[in-house]
Amino acid sequence: MSDETIIRYKPDPANPHKTDWTEADQLTDDEIRARALSDPDAQPSTPEQLARARRVVNVRLIREKFGLDQEQFARRFGLKLDMVRGWEDRTLVPDAAAITLLRVIWAEPDAVRRVVAAE
Repeated sequence: MSDETIIRYKPDPANPHKTDWTEADQLTDDEIRARALSDPDAQPSTPEQLARARRVVNVRLIREKFGLDQEQFARRFGLKLDMVRGWEDRTLVPDAAAITLLRVIWAEPDAVRRVVAAE
């Protein structure tokens, strides 16, 4: 198989996969936690890993806080619509300046609007 081979899989609609949740529904929270911790491939992050983790800005959450669609949000805060869309669908990553601006928008939206309107 070459690197250019694409394998497509479509589930059979006549035979959908069904999960039986009966056993899981009977477990207590402690039993669920114990089973999750017993999975070597799904261990919680260590304090060291968490300290190195980079926090991701949730642009959609910021935008929805103000009840705006992407176009309104971009216009109101002087941003390019394509950038807002890219940030939200994670095809673009905001740089340090954009992250700072987004944090200011979250905390002080009226101040940003005044500055943008003054330009």
